Order: sequence, then C-alpha cells, then structure tokens
Amino acid sequence: MPIGNPSKQSIAARKYEAKAGWISKSYKMKRETVEAFAEACNKAGVSQAGQLMKMMNEFIEEINKTDNE
Repeated sequence: MPIGNPSKQSIAARKYEAKAGWISKSYKMKRETVEAFAEACNKAGVSQAGQLMKMMNEFIEEINKTDNE
C-alpha cells in the first residue's frame, strides 16, 4: 500500500496493480539512450512502456527458442 496518507483512489489503483500483476521497475541508463528512445517512441506514436514490454517479450521468446534447440 502507498506510504503516508494516500487517497482512496491511490489505494484502489495499487490494489488493482497488485491483482493484475503490474510492478514498477527502475533501471539506470545513459541519458542519451533514454532520450533517443523517448524521441523514437514519440515519432512512432507508441508508448515507451508498451515498446519496452514488446522488446522484452521478443527477447524472452528468442532466448527460449534457442534454449529449446
């Protein structure tokens, strides 16, 4: 649950995220890479989170496929 004195909406949002399996991750990356990625996502009209998830899933599938060979 949120720390401090959260609103009912914040509590409901955290409860939904936990139930749906959503988590927040933090990575340290080079500023230039992050800014270029944000600009590329903007140009493509996609969300950064959505694109990251797509690339992660493609990578997972690729690795799993090579492991099974």
